[in-house]
Amino acid sequence: MEEIEIKHIPIKFLAEDDRPREKLLSIGRQNLSDAELLAIQIGFGTKEETAIQLGQRILNSYGNDLNQLAKASVNELKKFKGIGEAKAINIASAFELGRRRTENDILGKPKISTSYDAFKLLNAKLSDLPHEEFWILLLNRANAVVKMECISKGGVSGTIVDARLILKPAIELLASGIILCHNHPSGQLKPSEQDISLTKKIKESTRLMDINLLDHIIIGDQKYLSFADEGIL
Repeated sequence: MEEIEIKHIPIKFLAEDDRPREKLLSIGRQNLSDAELLAIQIGFGTKEETAIQLGQRILNSYGNDLNQLAKASVNELKKFKGIGEAKAINIASAFELGRRRTENDILGKPKISTSYDAFKLLNAKLSDLPHEEFWILLLNRANAVVKMECISKGGVSGTIVDARLILKPAIELLASGIILCHNHPSGQLKPSEQDISLTKKIKESTRLMDINLLDHIIIGDQKYLSFADEGIL
């Protein structure tokens, strides 16, 4: 039996229902697959594969996990054949817009009642980072956030935090409460001995200033651990 050669068909020659841009206009963006939405950002494929196939290949390499793909840098995306700098920038900027939308939605309700409230507020800033960052939430007596601030940035395995840098803005803004937060790029949520030691040190310092240390949140891969919830604060 003679083998039939299957050739690559450019998107412009596909049926209209198979073109992602046309599908978005006709049936709505919510009905497109992740690969089709990614193909729109890519624009066009290569001689070997369509933009949709290229998008699916990229997704597959990240386990079809958009959260993992969102962490990819421009240089990492450029490693895929068919993705140049311009296409990589399109993809990265699309994820950044999504992140900012989430952040803006949350900032409209900055009152903290549970550890999940704090997680939602900081997850958009921390969950996709390839390095560690340490943030604080400063709260008033009504537990409304008066400021959120990045205290330090580090490497993949840690960041150095000076307790004085935490106390300074808390005192200046007359904060009644404070929540610590940092991320683990590995996704591992278990606190290290250094995390526990730092938390105790800051708790003792804030107590002297009549400021309540309400929690310490560790974020990783869209999940979190709360020191307060775990009874280790």
